[in-house]
Amino acid sequence: MTNDTAIASPTAAGSIEVRDLTFAYGRDPVLKDVTFKLDKCAIGLLGPNGSGKTTLLRALLGHLKGASGNIDVLGCDMTVKPHAARKRIGWMPERGGILPDMSGVGMVAYLGELSGMPTTDALQRSHEVLNYVGLADERYRKADTYSQGMRQRLKLAQALVHDPDWLFLDEPTSGLDPSGRVSLLELVRDLARAKGFGVILSTHLLADVREVCEEILVLRKGVLLDHGRVEIDTNGEHEVFIVEGFGDETAFADQLAAAGIPAERQERLWEIAVPRDVGAHRILEAAAATDYALRRLEAKTETLEDLFFRLVDDRSVTPDEGGE
Repeated sequence: MTNDTAIASPTAAGSIEVRDLTFAYGRDPVLKDVTFKLDKCAIGLLGPNGSGKTTLLRALLGHLKGASGNIDVLGCDMTVKPHAARKRIGWMPERGGILPDMSGVGMVAYLGELSGMPTTDALQRSHEVLNYVGLADERYRKADTYSQGMRQRLKLAQALVHDPDWLFLDEPTSGLDPSGRVSLLELVRDLARAKGFGVILSTHLLADVREVCEEILVLRKGVLLDHGRVEIDTNGEHEVFIVEGFGDETAFADQLAAAGIPAERQERLWEIAVPRDVGAHRILEAAAATDYALRRLEAKTETLEDLFFRLVDDRSVTPDEGGE
Protein backbone atom coordinates (compact mmCIF):
# COMPACT_ATOMS: atom_id res chain seq x y z
CA MET A 1 0.00 0.00 0.00
CA THR A 2 1.42 3.36 -0.99
CA ASN A 3 1.05 6.70 0.72
CA ASP A 4 -0.39 8.84 -2.07
CA THR A 5 -0.27 12.11 -0.13
CA ALA A 6 3.53 11.90 0.22
CA ILE A 7 4.18 12.29 -3.49
CA ALA A 8 3.06 15.62 -4.91
CA SER A 9 2.45 16.17 -8.61
CA PRO A 10 5.39 17.87 -10.34
CA THR A 11 5.09 21.03 -12.38
CA ALA A 12 3.18 20.69 -15.63
CA ALA A 13 5.79 22.25 -17.91
CA GLY A 14 8.96 20.59 -19.09
CA SER A 15 9.68 18.91 -22.39
CA ILE A 16 12.72 17.07 -23.72
CA GLU A 17 13.99 17.69 -27.24
CA VAL A 18 16.88 15.95 -28.98
CA ARG A 19 18.07 16.89 -32.46
CA ASP A 20 20.66 15.07 -34.57
CA LEU A 21 22.33 13.44 -31.56
CA THR A 22 25.38 11.39 -32.52
CA PHE A 23 27.88 9.85 -30.13
CA ALA A 24 30.66 7.27 -30.38
CA TYR A 25 32.89 5.42 -27.95
CA GLY A 26 36.09 5.52 -29.97
CA ARG A 27 35.35 4.89 -33.64
CA ASP A 28 32.10 3.00 -33.30
CA PRO A 29 28.99 5.21 -33.22
CA VAL A 30 26.54 4.26 -30.47
CA LEU A 31 23.88 6.88 -31.30
CA LYS A 32 23.31 8.05 -34.87
CA ASP A 33 21.38 11.23 -35.73
CA VAL A 34 18.73 10.62 -33.05
CA THR A 35 15.92 13.20 -33.11
CA PHE A 36 12.73 13.34 -31.05
CA LYS A 37 10.65 15.55 -28.77
CA LEU A 38 8.92 14.33 -25.61
CA ASP A 39 6.21 15.97 -23.57
CA LYS A 40 5.39 14.75 -20.11
CA CYS A 41 3.95 11.25 -20.06
CA ALA A 42 5.26 7.70 -19.68
CA ILE A 43 7.60 6.80 -22.53
CA GLY A 44 9.03 3.35 -23.11
CA LEU A 45 12.59 3.37 -24.45
CA LEU A 46 12.73 0.02 -26.20
CA GLY A 47 15.52 -1.84 -27.90
CA PRO A 48 17.59 -5.01 -27.79
CA ASN A 49 20.56 -5.12 -25.43
CA GLY A 50 23.35 -3.01 -26.90
CA SER A 51 21.02 -0.75 -28.87
CA GLY A 52 22.15 2.47 -27.14
CA LYS A 53 19.38 2.91 -24.56
CA THR A 54 21.61 3.57 -21.56
CA THR A 55 23.87 5.84 -23.60
CA LEU A 56 20.83 7.88 -24.63
CA LEU A 57 19.80 8.25 -20.98
CA ARG A 58 23.34 9.34 -20.11
CA ALA A 59 23.10 11.95 -22.87
CA LEU A 60 19.83 13.24 -21.42
CA LEU A 61 21.54 13.51 -18.03
CA GLY A 62 24.41 15.50 -19.52
CA HIS A 63 26.98 12.79 -18.76
CA LEU A 64 28.37 12.42 -22.28
CA LYS A 65 31.35 14.42 -23.46
CA GLY A 66 31.93 14.85 -27.16
CA ALA A 67 28.36 14.22 -28.31
CA SER A 68 27.25 16.17 -31.37
CA GLY A 69 23.77 17.56 -31.89
CA ASN A 70 21.39 19.34 -29.52
CA ILE A 71 20.06 17.99 -26.21
CA ASP A 72 17.50 20.25 -24.54
CA VAL A 73 16.02 19.01 -21.26
CA LEU A 74 13.54 21.21 -19.41
CA GLY A 75 14.85 24.25 -21.28
CA CYS A 76 18.51 23.51 -20.48
CA ASP A 77 21.23 22.71 -23.01
CA MET A 78 22.68 19.54 -21.49
CA THR A 79 26.01 20.00 -23.27
CA VAL A 80 26.50 23.43 -21.63
CA LYS A 81 24.44 23.76 -18.41
CA PRO A 82 23.28 20.30 -17.30
CA HIS A 83 23.19 20.99 -13.54
CA ALA A 84 19.99 23.07 -13.58
CA ALA A 85 18.08 20.31 -15.37
CA ARG A 86 19.49 17.53 -13.19
CA LYS A 87 17.84 19.09 -10.15
CA ARG A 88 14.52 18.26 -11.82
CA ILE A 89 15.44 14.72 -12.95
CA GLY A 90 15.28 11.53 -10.91
CA TRP A 91 17.75 8.85 -12.05
CA MET A 92 17.38 5.14 -11.31
CA PRO A 93 20.38 3.24 -12.71
CA GLU A 94 20.24 -0.42 -13.64
CA ARG A 95 23.46 -1.25 -11.79
CA GLY A 96 24.94 0.08 -8.59
CA GLY A 97 23.21 2.82 -6.64
CA ILE A 98 23.51 1.06 -3.27
CA LEU A 99 25.96 2.51 -0.74
CA PRO A 100 27.45 -0.04 1.70
CA ASP A 101 26.94 0.24 5.46
CA MET A 102 24.18 2.85 5.15
CA SER A 103 20.57 2.35 6.17
CA GLY A 104 17.86 2.79 3.59
CA VAL A 105 16.63 6.02 5.17
CA GLY A 106 20.15 7.33 5.60
CA MET A 107 21.07 6.63 2.00
CA VAL A 108 17.98 8.26 0.52
CA ALA A 109 18.43 11.29 2.78
CA TYR A 110 22.08 11.51 1.71
CA LEU A 111 21.03 11.56 -1.95
CA GLY A 112 18.56 14.30 -1.11
CA GLU A 113 21.34 16.36 0.44
CA LEU A 114 23.54 15.82 -2.62
CA SER A 115 20.72 17.27 -4.72
CA GLY A 116 20.78 20.44 -2.61
CA MET A 117 18.14 19.77 0.04
CA PRO A 118 18.72 20.92 3.64
CA THR A 119 19.57 18.03 5.97
CA THR A 120 16.29 18.13 7.93
CA ASP A 121 14.18 18.36 4.77
CA ALA A 122 16.11 15.52 3.13
CA LEU A 123 15.56 13.23 6.13
CA GLN A 124 11.84 13.99 6.32
CA ARG A 125 11.47 13.48 2.60
CA SER A 126 13.41 10.21 2.84
CA HIS A 127 10.85 8.81 5.29
CA GLU A 128 8.01 9.90 2.99
CA VAL A 129 9.32 8.33 -0.19
CA LEU A 130 10.35 5.10 1.55
CA ASN A 131 6.81 4.84 2.87
CA TYR A 132 5.50 5.43 -0.64
CA VAL A 133 7.59 2.65 -2.20
CA GLY A 134 6.70 0.20 0.58
CA LEU A 135 9.94 0.17 2.58
CA ALA A 136 8.73 1.91 5.73
CA ASP A 137 9.33 -1.16 7.89
CA GLU A 138 12.82 -1.75 6.47
CA ARG A 139 14.10 1.83 6.44
CA TYR A 140 16.64 1.34 9.24
CA ARG A 141 18.16 -1.84 7.83
CA LYS A 142 21.47 -1.60 6.01
CA ALA A 143 20.70 -1.18 2.35
CA ASP A 144 23.31 -3.72 1.24
CA THR A 145 21.31 -6.43 3.06
CA TYR A 146 18.17 -5.71 1.01
CA SER A 147 16.76 -8.24 -1.44
CA GLN A 148 16.83 -7.38 -5.15
CA GLY A 149 13.21 -6.23 -5.09
CA MET A 150 13.86 -4.01 -2.07
CA ARG A 151 16.96 -2.57 -3.73
CA GLN A 152 14.97 -1.59 -6.81
CA ARG A 153 12.35 0.11 -4.63
CA LEU A 154 15.11 1.87 -2.73
CA LYS A 155 16.61 3.18 -5.97
CA LEU A 156 13.18 4.45 -7.00
CA ALA A 157 12.92 6.24 -3.64
CA GLN A 158 16.32 7.85 -4.31
CA ALA A 159 15.07 9.06 -7.67
CA LEU A 160 12.02 10.63 -6.00
CA VAL A 161 13.55 12.22 -2.92
CA HIS A 162 14.20 15.67 -4.42
CA ASP A 163 10.74 16.04 -6.06
CA PRO A 164 11.82 15.83 -9.73
CA ASP A 165 9.71 16.50 -12.80
CA TRP A 166 11.07 13.57 -14.82
CA LEU A 167 12.14 10.06 -13.84
CA PHE A 168 14.71 8.19 -15.94
CA LEU A 169 14.47 4.48 -15.12
CA ASP A 170 17.06 2.10 -16.58
CA GLU A 171 15.77 -1.50 -16.62
CA PRO A 172 13.86 -1.00 -13.33
CA THR A 173 12.47 -4.56 -13.21
CA SER A 174 15.83 -6.23 -13.89
CA GLY A 175 16.29 -9.32 -11.71
CA LEU A 176 12.85 -9.15 -10.11
CA ASP A 177 10.53 -12.11 -9.59
CA PRO A 178 7.00 -11.82 -11.08
CA SER A 179 5.39 -10.36 -7.93
CA GLY A 180 8.21 -7.87 -7.44
CA ARG A 181 7.98 -6.79 -11.06
CA VAL A 182 4.22 -6.23 -10.80
CA SER A 183 4.59 -4.21 -7.60
CA LEU A 184 7.30 -1.97 -9.03
CA LEU A 185 5.39 -1.36 -12.26
CA GLU A 186 2.32 -0.40 -10.22
CA LEU A 187 4.40 2.31 -8.54
CA VAL A 188 5.77 3.58 -11.85
CA ARG A 189 2.30 3.60 -13.41
CA ASP A 190 0.93 5.54 -10.42
CA LEU A 191 3.73 8.10 -10.69
CA ALA A 192 3.19 8.60 -14.42
CA ARG A 193 -0.58 8.43 -14.77
CA ALA A 194 -1.96 9.53 -11.41
CA LYS A 195 0.72 11.93 -10.25
CA GLY A 196 1.84 13.42 -13.54
CA PHE A 197 5.56 12.66 -13.58
CA GLY A 198 7.33 12.39 -16.88
CA VAL A 199 8.84 8.91 -17.08
CA ILE A 200 11.33 7.39 -19.49
CA LEU A 201 11.39 3.65 -18.85
CA SER A 202 14.33 2.01 -20.60
CA THR A 203 13.79 -1.70 -21.06
CA HIS A 204 13.98 -4.63 -23.45
CA LEU A 205 10.78 -6.08 -21.91
CA LEU A 206 7.74 -5.30 -24.02
CA ALA A 207 5.37 -6.30 -21.23
CA ASP A 208 6.75 -3.53 -18.99
CA VAL A 209 6.05 -0.94 -21.66
CA ARG A 210 2.55 -2.27 -22.26
CA GLU A 211 1.78 -2.05 -18.54
CA VAL A 212 2.99 1.52 -18.00
CA CYS A 213 3.72 3.55 -21.11
CA GLU A 214 1.73 5.76 -23.43
CA GLU A 215 4.48 6.33 -26.01
CA ILE A 216 7.47 4.40 -27.28
CA LEU A 217 10.91 5.18 -28.61
CA VAL A 218 12.47 2.21 -30.42
CA LEU A 219 16.27 2.06 -30.82
CA ARG A 220 18.30 -0.43 -32.79
CA LYS A 221 22.07 -0.14 -33.13
CA GLY A 222 21.85 3.51 -32.16
CA VAL A 223 19.23 4.37 -34.77
CA LEU A 224 15.82 5.66 -33.71
CA LEU A 225 13.42 3.44 -35.64
CA ASP A 226 10.14 4.77 -34.34
CA HIS A 227 8.50 7.22 -31.96
CA GLY A 228 4.78 7.21 -31.40
CA ARG A 229 1.88 6.16 -29.25
CA VAL A 230 1.80 2.64 -27.85
CA GLU A 231 -1.52 2.29 -29.67
CA ILE A 232 0.31 3.32 -32.85
CA ASP A 233 -1.57 2.92 -36.13
CA THR A 234 0.78 0.58 -37.93
CA ASN A 235 -1.34 0.11 -41.05
CA GLY A 236 -1.17 3.68 -42.31
CA GLU A 237 -3.89 4.54 -44.81
CA HIS A 238 -5.04 0.92 -45.13
CA GLU A 239 -6.83 -1.46 -42.81
CA VAL A 240 -6.02 -5.16 -43.02
CA PHE A 241 -8.75 -7.78 -42.70
CA ILE A 242 -8.45 -11.52 -42.14
CA VAL A 243 -10.89 -13.42 -44.34
CA GLU A 244 -11.78 -17.10 -44.43
CA GLY A 245 -14.38 -18.65 -46.72
CA PHE A 246 -15.13 -21.18 -49.45
CA GLY A 247 -16.12 -20.99 -53.09
CA ASP A 248 -14.41 -19.77 -56.25
CA GLU A 249 -11.26 -18.26 -54.77
CA THR A 250 -9.87 -17.15 -58.12
CA ALA A 251 -13.03 -15.23 -58.99
CA PHE A 252 -13.09 -13.67 -55.52
CA ALA A 253 -9.45 -12.52 -55.83
CA ASP A 254 -10.04 -11.22 -59.36
CA GLN A 255 -13.06 -9.23 -58.18
CA LEU A 256 -10.99 -7.61 -55.43
CA ALA A 257 -8.13 -6.91 -57.83
CA ALA A 258 -10.52 -5.22 -60.25
CA ALA A 259 -11.48 -2.88 -57.40
CA GLY A 260 -7.79 -2.14 -56.72
CA ILE A 261 -7.65 -4.20 -53.53
CA PRO A 262 -4.75 -6.65 -53.15
CA ALA A 263 -5.50 -9.98 -51.47
CA GLU A 264 -2.73 -12.21 -50.15
CA ARG A 265 -3.36 -15.86 -49.47
CA GLN A 266 -1.98 -17.18 -46.15
CA GLU A 267 -2.70 -20.94 -46.06
CA ARG A 268 -6.47 -21.11 -45.42
CA LEU A 269 -6.83 -17.36 -44.83
CA TRP A 270 -6.73 -14.19 -46.88
CA GLU A 271 -5.09 -10.98 -45.73
CA ILE A 272 -6.85 -8.15 -47.53
CA ALA A 273 -5.77 -4.50 -47.23
CA VAL A 274 -8.45 -1.94 -48.02
CA PRO A 275 -8.33 1.86 -47.82
CA ARG A 276 -9.62 3.07 -44.47
CA ASP A 277 -12.25 5.25 -46.14
CA VAL A 278 -13.59 2.17 -47.95
CA GLY A 279 -13.83 -0.32 -45.12
CA ALA A 280 -14.92 -3.96 -45.12
CA HIS A 281 -18.01 -3.47 -47.27
CA ARG A 282 -15.90 -3.75 -50.47
CA ILE A 283 -14.86 -7.25 -49.39
CA LEU A 284 -18.51 -8.14 -48.77
CA GLU A 285 -19.43 -6.82 -52.23
CA ALA A 286 -16.71 -8.94 -53.88
CA ALA A 287 -17.87 -12.03 -51.99
CA ALA A 288 -21.50 -11.45 -52.97
CA ALA A 289 -20.60 -10.89 -56.62
CA THR A 290 -18.71 -14.19 -56.86
CA ASP A 291 -20.84 -16.31 -54.50
CA TYR A 292 -17.87 -16.67 -52.18
CA ALA A 293 -19.20 -17.70 -48.78
CA LEU A 294 -17.47 -15.96 -45.85
CA ARG A 295 -16.85 -17.85 -42.64
CA ARG A 296 -14.71 -15.16 -41.04
CA LEU A 297 -14.13 -11.45 -41.56
CA GLU A 298 -12.21 -9.53 -38.90
CA ALA A 299 -9.83 -6.61 -38.67
CA LYS A 300 -6.20 -7.56 -38.09
CA THR A 301 -4.59 -5.74 -35.18
CA GLU A 302 -0.84 -5.51 -34.72
CA THR A 303 0.34 -5.96 -31.17
CA LEU A 304 3.21 -4.07 -29.57
CA GLU A 305 5.25 -7.26 -29.93
CA ASP A 306 4.50 -7.38 -33.67
CA LEU A 307 5.56 -3.76 -34.05
CA PHE A 308 8.75 -4.15 -32.03
CA PHE A 309 10.01 -7.26 -33.79
CA ARG A 310 9.11 -5.82 -37.17
CA LEU A 311 11.09 -2.69 -36.41
CA VAL A 312 14.19 -4.35 -34.97
CA ASP A 313 14.39 -7.05 -37.62
CA ASP A 314 17.60 -6.73 -39.66
CA ARG A 315 15.57 -6.02 -42.78
CA SER A 316 14.00 -2.90 -41.23
CA VAL A 317 17.32 -1.02 -41.09
CA THR A 318 19.29 -0.04 -44.17
CA PRO A 319 22.88 -1.27 -44.43
CA ASP A 320 24.23 2.22 -43.71
CA GLU A 321 22.09 2.50 -40.59
CA GLY A 322 22.59 -1.02 -39.32
CA GLY A 323 26.38 -1.24 -39.41
CA GLU A 324 28.26 -1.87 -36.21
